[in-house]
Amino acid sequence: MWDRSHVGQELSELCLGGPIKHVTSTERQWTAFIVDGPSAMGDFTAMTEAEVARWADEFRMLPGETLAGVLDAYAEAARRTEELIAALPDLGATQPLPKAPWFEADTEWSACRVLVHIVAETAQHAGHADIIRESLDGAKSMG
Repeated sequence: MWDRSHVGQELSELCLGGPIKHVTSTERQWTAFIVDGPSAMGDFTAMTEAEVARWADEFRMLPGETLAGVLDAYAEAARRTEELIAALPDLGATQPLPKAPWFEADTEWSACRVLVHIVAETAQHAGHADIIRESLDGAKSMG
């Protein structure tokens, strides 16, 4: 069963690697969705505790992980996304969304809609990273 109650602790850790890991995983998952449909995402309504724990690990750096490794993984995901976009025959092709409490049932997204979602997700977490950076260095980027 999906339960976000424990996620706050992982998200509150002041580590820039966490949002980068999450954006990388999200981009990989959504680009796989463009090709393979909802089977690439799984059923979010039936997640096991182990799956929820793995999901939570996407938001923080784990022992043995390095910022360089996290950045390399993101660069690789971005490269693969660029290759997918170049190879797509139709940005309007749709796939049904996976089962999840946050998706309306029987809804489809086009490849274009998925790519816009990836951009929005990246921008949102870039904002989170900026908040973390400001809390660490005290410098303001605006105002």
